[in-house]
Amino acid sequence: MHSNPAFRKADRAQNLAFAEERGFGTLTVGGVEGPLASHVPFLLRGDLVEMHLTRSNPILRCGGASALMAVVGPDGYVSPDWYGAPEQVPTWNYVAVHLRGRLEVLAPAALRPHLERLSARFEGALDKCPWTMAKMTEEGVARMMRMIVPVALHVEDVQGTWKLNQNKDDGARLGASKAMAGSVGSEPGALAELMAKPPA
Repeated sequence: MHSNPAFRKADRAQNLAFAEERGFGTLTVGGVEGPLASHVPFLLRGDLVEMHLTRSNPILRCGGASALMAVVGPDGYVSPDWYGAPEQVPTWNYVAVHLRGRLEVLAPAALRPHLERLSARFEGALDKCPWTMAKMTEEGVARMMRMIVPVALHVEDVQGTWKLNQNKDDGARLGASKAMAGSVGSEPGALAELMAKPPA
């Protein structure tokens, strides 16, 4: 990850909380023919990233391998004009957390409880009566579960980069924060809020 210590102030707990809240990331492993990646929703339970992959996913042949879950947050372009200071250059602000560890293919019995927890987590965030597997027939549930496999990443290392202009003085950082909401990127409004009060 980015080596500038100014952007590495978030502690392990903050990085894990960020990953848990996002609940979606890119799982990567080194495959025989090159890097493999899958974009997956997940649950973070302590030091365990719980997810599932389609049965045909080649990552499943990498059980026991070292793996990385990259969780990306808001990002956006920063114009030098927003700092209100001379001799500045364009940059890109972002938040990203990397969870590294060993990948484990779980027993089939772990699948249904995982799916129930996963759907409950995301359905609970919606303003409606939550969907549950009880709305499906048992045959439908069994057919769906035959297509996917439960997987866990045992987290051994957590790294986060919160690049929010902490290396600028407060006036320049806050000036860029005020303009960020209208910028190019993903969730620039959320990024603006983070830039206004970066991790200590």
